[in-house]
Amino acid sequence: MTVAGGVVLLGLGPGEARLLTHEAWEWLRSIQELYVRTDQHPVVQELPAGVQVHSFDWLYRQGQSFDAVYTAIVEKVIELAHRPQGVTYAVPGHPLVAEATGPEILRRAQAEGLPIRVIEGLSFLEPTFTALGLDPFPRLVLLDALELGTWHVPSFPPDAPVLIAQIYDRMSASEVKLTLNAFYPDEHPVTLVHAAGTKQQQIEHLRLYEIDRSPHLGLMSALYVPPLGEATSMEAFLEIVAHLRAPDGCPWDRQQTHKSLRSHLLEEAYEVLAAIDADDPQALQEELGDLLLQVALHAQIASEEGEFNFTDVVRGIHHKIVRRHPHVFGTLKVEGVEGVLRNWERLKQAEREANGQEERSLLAGVPLALPALTQAQELQDRAARVGFDWPEIAPVWEKVREELQEVLTAPDERAREKELGDLLFAVVNLARWYKVDAESALRATNQRFRQRFAHIEQRAREMGRVLGEMTLAEMDALWEEAKHNEKGVEPEE
Repeated sequence: MTVAGGVVLLGLGPGEARLLTHEAWEWLRSIQELYVRTDQHPVVQELPAGVQVHSFDWLYRQGQSFDAVYTAIVEKVIELAHRPQGVTYAVPGHPLVAEATGPEILRRAQAEGLPIRVIEGLSFLEPTFTALGLDPFPRLVLLDALELGTWHVPSFPPDAPVLIAQIYDRMSASEVKLTLNAFYPDEHPVTLVHAAGTKQQQIEHLRLYEIDRSPHLGLMSALYVPPLGEATSMEAFLEIVAHLRAPDGCPWDRQQTHKSLRSHLLEEAYEVLAAIDADDPQALQEELGDLLLQVALHAQIASEEGEFNFTDVVRGIHHKIVRRHPHVFGTLKVEGVEGVLRNWERLKQAEREANGQEERSLLAGVPLALPALTQAQELQDRAARVGFDWPEIAPVWEKVREELQEVLTAPDERAREKELGDLLFAVVNLARWYKVDAESALRATNQRFRQRFAHIEQRAREMGRVLGEMTLAEMDALWEEAKHNEKGVEPEE
């Protein structure tokens, strides 16, 4: 029996002829010619006598990328489909499950009006679920190792179980492991299933760090990764926040608005900075969580009011990052950080023009709510991107001296206030030239002042003295003592 042109897509099942469907076996008995994606499949050796088999394995051996191989296979199958007798093309498992060529051949055949028939096969999934004793519902994630191995972080919620197909060699296993390590610890328990549903089936229970050491990896290997645990995904966190705002949630959270949360957002941002200044990773982890809560609350409030939702926030920043980094995600070549910043400004201006926005000042995007030192440094940075800057540091120092002299010679308080502002602005520019963040530097100095003054207070109590009754010289001696203690050096007698 033949077809008058067209394609028959046939699934060979997971690995043995006994697992072929009755429909597939009857069709294989009726044809004289069969094209297979690979002959590295046990069923190929058990096909009915008289079937001439053509394999595309020669394309793999040319060393091309998988995408190039799959594209070449699709083109050849569609070409053969235009013959009067058409073509039967068979793949391991199910022709539309974890199979790159099958869905594209189906799409192409439909687009070109070619007759198309799909003879289903048992996929690798069912025998893998049996081997694991696993019901995939309701949340199992299915992934391809070839895709996962190209990512820097997993793009699925780690509180869901995941099954990863095509862990076909140690290299692919290593690449998958490195991606998973972004979320999962080395010791996370996982299971490798090899040749599921066949007499060669093997199951390995091991730790994540061991998967690329397995001697059994091959074309029929899959990796099962159990959930990392509760409260480990962004989705679960957003559900918690939505619950807080729900009718049966927290009365305080339900009352909040964008404006009522302003002070909390600012406070949490400053606490993040404090943790960074203290070089305290544990505190930083906690404070980043508090800041993330503020972001999620604002997104939830906006969603309730029909403004936008968290997905819109993520989509917007995703596209913006990709759009503004053509030197990373595109083909643009830039020279160093300065080249990146100059191109950044050009891209932002192009975006404003595309959105029909009026041309505005280069400095207009610097928020007025920023702390004064941060705002000053950002203003100077932006002006410098278009060349409004000293060519070297000597004039910067000269400007500081000039502004200091003008403070000293100011005729009245009003003029002195202005000149002090100019002096501070000049000092911020000096910090910028030395690649120092002025805000962070002053915050660190403030913290040192707190610690040293606390030392003076503590020592005064130990001495039975009242701080306000001590002389400046006595307090200054304790100040110097605090400075020496910071360096781990005993003060001189």
